[in-house]
Amino acid sequence: MKAHTKETQASITPQGAVELLKEGNSRFQKKMHADRDLLDQVADTKSGQFPFATILSCIDSRVSSELIFDQGIGDIFSARVAGNFVNEDILGSMEFACKLAGTKLVLVLGHTACGAVKGACDDAKLGNLTALISKIKPAVAAVKEPADTSLRNSKNIDFVNEVAVKNVHMTIENIRSESEVLKEMEDNGEILIVGGMYDIGNGKVTFL
Repeated sequence: MKAHTKETQASITPQGAVELLKEGNSRFQKKMHADRDLLDQVADTKSGQFPFATILSCIDSRVSSELIFDQGIGDIFSARVAGNFVNEDILGSMEFACKLAGTKLVLVLGHTACGAVKGACDDAKLGNLTALISKIKPAVAAVKEPADTSLRNSKNIDFVNEVAVKNVHMTIENIRSESEVLKEMEDNGEILIVGGMYDIGNGKVTFL
């Protein structure tokens, strides 16, 4: 499999980009990886890159977008931060990826049993992590059930995972409200902004 060119990138629609990721995740789950030579792709991309998707995911070591979507060199832009939220720098990176580099899709990818989400559920405090976790707390507050405070913590994995899903949805809302560039591109049908959840237990990505 060759690296994407300007022509192949241009031929991919936003929905087509979603399908490419779905197909890649299916290959990953079935251990049927695409036939590609990564060093050949290094050579293919030495003079330019034409990724088809931009993925914002958590830093979790189990959630490498290139691996779980079976992608190669030059296929995707990958932004990572604990808790997969956006700030000015990540939004700027996304705007570069979509407006200037031509990607057709922004995927916000959360995952089950997320440590950053657990920290937000527990109101953890530790150095700079305190400020990071504060960005996820709105998702904790937005999940109303269970109302019993004794069940609203990291020991309740169902609650944790519900907060992780809510965090993905709220991050998408923040992208649209805080980036006029990406919002306009989405409104014009140039890109899609979607969410997904990766299950660390079975390797499956569910698109939201």
